[in-house]
Amino acid sequence: MLTGCPREKEIGELLRRGQWPQASAPELRAHVDVCRACGDLVLVAGVFQQARAETVAAAQASSARFGSAGALWWRAQLRRRNEAIERIGRPLVTAQIFALVVSLLAAFGFAGLEARHGIGWLNWLEGLPQAATVRLADISSSGFLNSGWAWMLLAATATLALVGGFLVYFAAERQ
Repeated sequence: MLTGCPREKEIGELLRRGQWPQASAPELRAHVDVCRACGDLVLVAGVFQQARAETVAAAQASSARFGSAGALWWRAQLRRRNEAIERIGRPLVTAQIFALVVSLLAAFGFAGLEARHGIGWLNWLEGLPQAATVRLADISSSGFLNSGWAWMLLAATATLALVGGFLVYFAAERQ
């Protein structure tokens, strides 16, 4: 009982090659119907072959769904490039926000200071057409440069340029 059927090797070879039952002799098929060991061998091998076919079909379907390896690689490279661009852009956005805040603070400070002193500073705009023909020495003596506004505007612009330059330098240095 521990020894197998003598025809079991022949049936196993046909099963491995995928030729069962097409290439088998009619007496071999009749033997499988009678022999329990050979019948079990054919049954188990058939179940395994069916499971393998289903697995291969599922793998091919998922391969078609995800695309080729080249397309996956291209998408991964595109995603990596977009993330790098986003990472580089963050410090620049931060510098732009800082420059906007500094500009708004300067504008509000200027407006607040002018609200305290009144709107008399707009009087120099009336004489602007005549001032276009006046020399630089006349403009400096007109009072605008002597009032301190030009110096405050110059200092605010220089400070903004200096801080903006440092921010851009340090942002580029980090990358």
